[in-house]
Amino acid sequence: MAPLILLDTHVIIWLYEGDLARIPAAVQQRLRIEQLGLSPFVQLELGYLKEVGRIRPTPDEIVRDLSARLELVIADVTAAAVCNIALGLSWTRDPFDRLLAAHATLAGLPLITKDETLRRHLPLAWWSD
Repeated sequence: MAPLILLDTHVIIWLYEGDLARIPAAVQQRLRIEQLGLSPFVQLELGYLKEVGRIRPTPDEIVRDLSARLELVIADVTAAAVCNIALGLSWTRDPFDRLLAAHATLAGLPLITKDETLRRHLPLAWWSD
């Protein structure tokens, strides 16, 4: 099995929408060869984005679609352990970024993200422009 990588929320949305133009070729290459993982905290953020009207599909619709098309798997972790790590991530005020960065740290998994703040502070975060 290929190594597991976590995907940030915006990458999940772009993949769901088929908006590959927003994803650089080097990132797309990595997405093709590695096992794609979804943090439950990204599912939570998708639910929030649905509630505030930023996206139309439900988190379940997105996960079902990407699981079928791209073999996306949910990368589950212990919430208490993630929250314990997230408490120390004072470099962001975004609760979803804190949880996702803590998940990546706890599991030792790379995080594919365009977010510059995450990339600056999280050694596991990766993107290629």
